[in-house]
Amino acid sequence: MSLIKWIDFPALGDERGSLVALEAEKSVPFAIKRVYYIFGTKTGESRGFHAHKKLQQVAICITGSCRIILDDGQQRSEALLNSPNKGIVIVDLIWREMHDFSKDCILLVLASEHYDESDYIRDYNEFQEILGN
Repeated sequence: MSLIKWIDFPALGDERGSLVALEAEKSVPFAIKRVYYIFGTKTGESRGFHAHKKLQQVAICITGSCRIILDDGQQRSEALLNSPNKGIVIVDLIWREMHDFSKDCILLVLASEHYDESDYIRDYNEFQEILGN
């Protein structure tokens, strides 16, 4: 069973172009308390390498592409994010890594909580211990 849960965001628009609407508790499965984006990632650099104790996120690559790996301590799944109208839901206690950023990648992340450093698990062995593995 894959850890990848996709959300399709309908692209609206006309001959002028397209628009994607992201609505909390409608198209996004939680109330959005924080929005951030990752851009300008240097070639060969990877990001993430952490989990959250209590945080849900949706990741959307609004331009370019990157590869994401999700790990629940038992299995790892990976997906290519490369569409502005598809996102991946990442729930709590899931290790995440982002790799292979294209030069033009902008990765938008919607989060269910405000930033809280104490919510991060930044050591994979600690992550495994929390899960009881």
